[in-house]
Amino acid sequence: MEGLYLVFGEGLSEEANRLAQGLARSLLRDPPPGLWEAVPAYATLYLEYDPRRLPRPRLLRLLRGLSPEGEGEGRVVEIPVRYDGEDFPEVARRTGLSLEEAKRRHQAPLYRVYALGFTPGFPFLAPVDEALRLPRKPHPRPRVPAHAVAMAGAQTGIYPLPSPGGWHLLGTALVAVYDPHRQEPFLLRPGDRVRFLEAEGPSPPEPRPLELLPEVSRLPAFRVEEPGLLDLVVDGGRFLSGHLGLARSGPLDPYSAGLVNRLVGNPKGAPLLEFAYKGPVLTALRHLVAGFAGYGFVALLEGEEIPPGQSFLWPRGKTLRFRPKGRGVRGYLAVAGGLEAQAFLGSASPDLRGRVGRPLRAGDVLGLGKEAWVRPGLSFAPRPLPEAFRLRLLPGPQFSREALWAFLSGPFRVVRADRMGVELLGGEVPGGEGLSEATPLGGIQVPPSGRPLVLLADKGSLGGYAKPVRVDPRDLWLLGQAWPGVEILFTSGFNREEYHVKVPWPPP
Repeated sequence: MEGLYLVFGEGLSEEANRLAQGLARSLLRDPPPGLWEAVPAYATLYLEYDPRRLPRPRLLRLLRGLSPEGEGEGRVVEIPVRYDGEDFPEVARRTGLSLEEAKRRHQAPLYRVYALGFTPGFPFLAPVDEALRLPRKPHPRPRVPAHAVAMAGAQTGIYPLPSPGGWHLLGTALVAVYDPHRQEPFLLRPGDRVRFLEAEGPSPPEPRPLELLPEVSRLPAFRVEEPGLLDLVVDGGRFLSGHLGLARSGPLDPYSAGLVNRLVGNPKGAPLLEFAYKGPVLTALRHLVAGFAGYGFVALLEGEEIPPGQSFLWPRGKTLRFRPKGRGVRGYLAVAGGLEAQAFLGSASPDLRGRVGRPLRAGDVLGLGKEAWVRPGLSFAPRPLPEAFRLRLLPGPQFSREALWAFLSGPFRVVRADRMGVELLGGEVPGGEGLSEATPLGGIQVPPSGRPLVLLADKGSLGGYAKPVRVDPRDLWLLGQAWPGVEILFTSGFNREEYHVKVPWPPP
């Protein structure tokens, strides 16, 4: 995986944004094989691609031959707002405005939708009145409520769903800008114009999770007797949807997921079960050939231990459990024929922040995608999990030698680890913030507080904190097995700064 940022201008430029959005539309209408993402922001377009299928010289030749697709006339959408945000009094105080004047200045502009991202349907709107602008918070708060209207610098926006966030909370939108159950999930699109109007009334309900597991399985495979802490049916991930704010999702440890699908003869990316920290208890409803891989667990079939890296016969009526053993936190269970699940925008993987899919519950019955029979007993020796995780670094979009040296200078420890990212504690790392842009998978986000966060599969698609370096894609699988307290050591994985570069438009 490699990434490339095309730069169409600097700062808030409607002309540059039209070019970025237009080129994204041209690429996404007929994406070339090997293109994984095309995510426009204010004046940039981030392209993520497989260099084996789409080498950078071929990609640049393709880009030189493309013309940005025209935008058309955007709609004007009025959004009612209740100005009850937690930060609103402080914003008024710090800007020297009365509460009424702060409201008036926030409502006065006709904002342009420059991009959707971060979470599904989050609209990045600009420009905010200069008298009202404040920089982001030094460190994001862990939870912003759904429908919060917020501001950072020249930007304002609406959090469609609960999520972390570093913007100043001004109020609550009284209409939902995103709901996966609607025929058109996204209320706003890039190029639309938005006007905020003060209003009173109830907050919209949070969107319900969109069910991806069939209500009735065609080929019932196994029943969930007890769920683990986080059991998810995942496939290879959701590609080419970052421009809408959807997460890539997919397995957090793609190495183990790929290995276990090979064990049972499934194609790469076939739906399987991922579980973390504590495994589920499952009962087979038919004879199955299953495979188990991952770290931190052994499987127990009616009390008989099955180590990772093996396929086995799972007879009907027999119960499978998972016992913690060794280092690591995630395991993967695949069955021959794959698991049955419905797709949303091209993938059966859940986007939990986007209310797409859900973890398994007691009583769920999972079915086979198709009937398949392979010989059990195949085994592969998994890679050993190191005592200290050594991760190679590549340049990020805000590369600096000072930040790179800070990462190389000493060990870091994991403070928090989930599907969105891994938060680190160690030496001081210079960070910063700016206009929001696409976030690369594996990018290390460093806000002004200096606390790094490695962005993983469920990350936000856009963000404005500095990303001076990123983890080499070959090492990302290790972070899927990271737990709080594990030591992280960084090494330089490049000789030249040519991996995550910013290239002016048109490309040379």
